[in-house]
Amino acid sequence: MIDLREVDWRERARGFGAAAGGAPVTYGLMALCCAVFLMSPLSGFNPVYGDADALLAAQAGYFERWGVIPSELLDGSAHAALTPLTALFVHGSWLHLLGNMLFLYVFGAMAEERMGRLEFTLFYLVCGYFALVAYAVVHADSDQTLVGASGAISAVLGAFLYLFPKARVTSLFPFLFFLPLRFPAWIVLVFWFVLQWLAARGAGSGPGVAYLAHVAGFAAGFLYAWVRFRGTRVKVPATATEGESQP
Repeated sequence: MIDLREVDWRERARGFGAAAGGAPVTYGLMALCCAVFLMSPLSGFNPVYGDADALLAAQAGYFERWGVIPSELLDGSAHAALTPLTALFVHGSWLHLLGNMLFLYVFGAMAEERMGRLEFTLFYLVCGYFALVAYAVVHADSDQTLVGASGAISAVLGAFLYLFPKARVTSLFPFLFFLPLRFPAWIVLVFWFVLQWLAARGAGSGPGVAYLAHVAGFAAGFLYAWVRFRGTRVKVPATATEGESQP
């Protein structure tokens, strides 16, 4: 998680035109993704979809209706053109949903307050759309359905890297026995991006994680922040003081 103990970024961000009152767009996106998942046949909580074979059929139809199918995306139909937007709110499992919401919660609020509500909303949707389309174009012959908010959230990470590179992020690294350690955001996010890039180079178009969408989203978010906020980046001290609470 982000360590906010050393920064007064909220007041500084508002000075650049961000809306006061927290991050309603970030929390609204999280609530919407959770509500969509709970109502879908994927959560297991909605009895209208039945069980056993009927539930599996409903899940397959749900993915086909709301997810991106690369081989159909460029066919010119209005429905296919909308799926990169609808897919941003569809998640394939509880783990998929919770992982994405954790990243959005940790990094979204600061980015939203820096950009402002309307700009952040458009940024999230446009970059998420772009990330899914970029994956689909590269894998244009694939019939595998692509869903999830990770492309848009990767864009948030990219923007965060440019805007708040020295903010402290508490991270868990498997090779360090999952110890919670604090690092500057630029170290954590660059490390994350390199992992996604390496994974994307070795990934195919079959089932699994769409690493290329992560890479495309991250690059789009970073470039947007660089162009939009160049010369006005919020400066954050690199060291933290002790004695106050963190989120």
